[in-house]
Amino acid sequence: MKLDIFKRPAAIIGIAVGCLLLLFLSFVFLPFSRSETTEVLYIDRNDTADSVFHKLNSHGHSHSMMALRLLARVDNYAEHLHTGRYEVEPHLSTFALMRRLLHGRQSPVRITLPTVHTMKHLAGRIAKHLEVDSATLAEAFTDPAFCEKYGCDTATLPCLFLPNTYEVYWDITTDQLAQRMKRESEKFWTTTRKNKAEMAGLTPQEVITLASIVEKETANNEEKPDIAGLYLNRLRKGMKLQADPTVKFALQDFGLRRILNKHLTCDSPYNTYVCPGLPPGPICLPSIASIDAVLNHTEHNYIYMCAKEDFSGRHNFAATYEEHKANARRYVQALNERGIK
Repeated sequence: MKLDIFKRPAAIIGIAVGCLLLLFLSFVFLPFSRSETTEVLYIDRNDTADSVFHKLNSHGHSHSMMALRLLARVDNYAEHLHTGRYEVEPHLSTFALMRRLLHGRQSPVRITLPTVHTMKHLAGRIAKHLEVDSATLAEAFTDPAFCEKYGCDTATLPCLFLPNTYEVYWDITTDQLAQRMKRESEKFWTTTRKNKAEMAGLTPQEVITLASIVEKETANNEEKPDIAGLYLNRLRKGMKLQADPTVKFALQDFGLRRILNKHLTCDSPYNTYVCPGLPPGPICLPSIASIDAVLNHTEHNYIYMCAKEDFSGRHNFAATYEEHKANARRYVQALNERGIK
């Protein structure tokens, strides 16, 4: 009889513990999030386990948070915290979320490199999608030592950044970003493209520099090979490129609508009205269409061009200066008629 008395409390305790364990396991394997859409958690370098739980608190059920904290204690999560961008899908269990956080299985972000004018502009655009701030990126992009690590100088670093869409991790460092862009550049410059560049008498960096001028001369992809061929004709003849977009870059006045004589004398290695040959580096990040336009340029005898007077964005081309002057007069007249200064 005494044995029964002692056994009953033990059995009750065992059943209670078992029920609690089952309840805990049910919480662990139930969906963590209260939301019906995917939520995103950002963990930065200043976060602690407690701050991560605070960020998650608004997303998870109360019982999910309790289970997550218990799992974190068991797994010693505080000592295994990983920065990154983590997606919390509606049906992700608390257990699966803990595994994801514990092992740093973050979700990538997609960044698109646009055809911006300067690396400072690029830093501002892509920093919106990354943990690193724009000032840190811009400082690195203008650091000669940083650029040298990737086979560039501050003028040619833009050659590595091909406008495209890439998947990267949110907590990518500046060095990791540059390394990724260098790998992408090396993949882009296939043997075929390198051979075409050599046939044009250009290095890959020079191709991109010329492509940046072509990019700013027209948005019409059909016309780009013609413009590329024209500038290559000038280079081969030893003529100055006299490209208006390089003057805008030299002046850092990208909204300038009309290039006047007073603009053509600015003292800058990017002013191709003054300096012979190509500028030191790209005047923007050219699109792949513009790069391929240089590599697949049209062979012709044009050495002059002028924007068409209909403001279509296309150009009138000429092989002689007399023909060019006639084209230019029509364009200037159209500017005057519209009051463009």
